[in-house]
Amino acid sequence: MTQAVQELLWTFDALTDAEKHEAAAHLLRRVVEAESGDVPEESLVAAAEDLFLELDAREAADGRS
Repeated sequence: MTQAVQELLWTFDALTDAEKHEAAAHLLRRVVEAESGDVPEESLVAAAEDLFLELDAREAADGRS
């Protein structure tokens, strides 16, 4: 992982839960827009589900849910 990616993740981790959800949605949109060709909807749904399950697990581990 590059230093830039690591710093992005550290900054992401410092966001509030609402900000994390907003940032994730924007990042997913940018990835989809940057892709050449269509991304199957099932892939997008699975990626979003994985992301939100990870966020929920982190919140539960921190005792915030």
